[in-house]
Amino acid sequence: MFLSFLASWWWLILGLLCIVLYKFVLRVFFGMVIVPEDKIGLVTKKFVLIGEFKELPDGRIIATRGEAGFQARTLAPGLYWWMWPWQFGVEMIPFTVIPEGKIGLVLSNDGNELPTGNILARKIECDNFQDTEKFLANGGQKGRQTAILTPGTYRMNAYAFTVHVVEMTHIGENKVGIVTALDGEPIPAGQIAGKQIEGHNNFQNFDAFLGNGGNRGLQPQVILAGSYYINPWAVQIEETYMTDVPIGHVGVVISYIGEDGKDLTGDTFKHGNIVTKGFRGVWMEPMGPGKYPVNKYTMRVELVPTTNLVLNWANARSESHELDKNLSTITVRSKDGFPFNLDVAQIIHIPANEAPKVIARFGSMNNLVSQVLEPTIGNYFRNSAQDSDVISFLSTRKERQESAKTHIRVVLEEYNVNAVDTLIGDIVPPDALMKTLTDRKIAQEEEKTYETQRMAQEKRQGMERETALAEMQKDIVSAQQSVLISQRTAEAAVKKSEGEATSLKLQVGAEAEATKMRASAEAEATRAKASAQAEATKLNASADAERISKTGNAEAEKILAIGKSTAEAYELQVSAMGGENFTRYKIMEEIGKGKVKIIPDITIGQTNGSEGPISGLLGMQLLELVQNKENKDKKSE
Repeated sequence: MFLSFLASWWWLILGLLCIVLYKFVLRVFFGMVIVPEDKIGLVTKKFVLIGEFKELPDGRIIATRGEAGFQARTLAPGLYWWMWPWQFGVEMIPFTVIPEGKIGLVLSNDGNELPTGNILARKIECDNFQDTEKFLANGGQKGRQTAILTPGTYRMNAYAFTVHVVEMTHIGENKVGIVTALDGEPIPAGQIAGKQIEGHNNFQNFDAFLGNGGNRGLQPQVILAGSYYINPWAVQIEETYMTDVPIGHVGVVISYIGEDGKDLTGDTFKHGNIVTKGFRGVWMEPMGPGKYPVNKYTMRVELVPTTNLVLNWANARSESHELDKNLSTITVRSKDGFPFNLDVAQIIHIPANEAPKVIARFGSMNNLVSQVLEPTIGNYFRNSAQDSDVISFLSTRKERQESAKTHIRVVLEEYNVNAVDTLIGDIVPPDALMKTLTDRKIAQEEEKTYETQRMAQEKRQGMERETALAEMQKDIVSAQQSVLISQRTAEAAVKKSEGEATSLKLQVGAEAEATKMRASAEAEATRAKASAQAEATKLNASADAERISKTGNAEAEKILAIGKSTAEAYELQVSAMGGENFTRYKIMEEIGKGKVKIIPDITIGQTNGSEGPISGLLGMQLLELVQNKENKDKKSE
């Protein structure tokens, strides 16, 4: 049944098979090859027919004339015939794609041999390596190529070329790229870097660099910040920071490359050549503050401060510039053999136009400090200390500082450096001597303290004495007033006695006259009485009057005599004792009568005047006399 079906429908089955296997049929019988639009066909020829080139030239692996092997010609997307599978093998591969931000490095698997000394094959016009036949025909060389593939899509023959995709070259902000070329002519004798070459677009066109005579090795030109299509097989780039010249500094350039320039310093400066910019040596024109793309291998920029620079010879202190980090406290020895330490600060200034001379002479600021400033200042103070003992050195610090300033200014002027000031800091004498000085000072201060305390005690005693006198002043004033009152009372008593005596005398006289008149009247009235009685009455009246008169006169004379005697006694006492002593006596007498105690039994202290303890004893003696007198008066009563 099946055979009968095949016999009846064989033509239908054959048609269906042709429809299903048409590609196979066309490939086998007609050599049809279809290359997709995203592929490229790499052709391998298995054998050659009669009349074709049979063998490849020696050293070649890519066939360009129909030889058997890998074919230089590739199949672009499309339809091809007569590529029978029994003679040609076709391999479909994707296009070569170089992404953005990357480059393609090309390694040629076939081509001419590289010349001796070259490490890279020079660029050949071959449509960016997409035309292998043209590359080989134009003399393309095998190996690493100088030309690169920028971002894009390429139909590359993978049998002829190998592509390595790498990152672009990026130079960051505030940085520079230092270039070393890996191919080119040798560096000229006597130079450390190649010649300055133009026209290669920051080494992105390395063939132009080589064509213009570029040298292999270190390059004087640097690459600034940015992204570049640079072949890392041709150029090595070291990324480093730009040279920063801060404010308050200049950058003196020391170039290691270039021709020898003419010295600009003249005959007076014999410590090195200073040349024009671009020549080898120290450049006369320094760099001002800013950032510069300097190749650190071909030139050096030495920073020189143009502001006042402070250097400290002190163990515990160093400035931010660190030029004095190796300086230490200066140890000196005095004339009397004592070693002691002192800190010194030196302020210097280097003018901007003198900075190249300083660098030409010393090479760096550190060398200036170590070769000039350190020995100059250290030796000056060591020599100065040997001429004096420690105490004198301490006491004449100001003078020695001025002398050091003058001496160091003269020395530094020879090195194109201005000495602004020299300052002596802390001076540390030996401990043993310092203890002696300290003890002496403490003793002197204690002596002053004791003297101050003594004076304070004397002032305190004086204050207490004045306080006691002030408290006694009330009693003294009261006593003085009592004396005055007594004196006035005595004077009043004298006046009263005198007045009473006068009054009594007048009274007696008046009474006598009155009596006389009465007697006369009575006599007149009783004239008729007997003459005897009248005579007797007259006699009696006269006797009484005489008695009364005598009695009054005697009493008045007594009072007057007492007053006169008292006054004469006072005058005698004043003459004998003196007015001041008599006053004191009367004061003491009144104080004694009032029993007022104003003088202590024991008196302590002495005044600065002539009256001291003696005055007190006199007072006590006067008091004793007054008391004795009172006692006698009492006994007599």
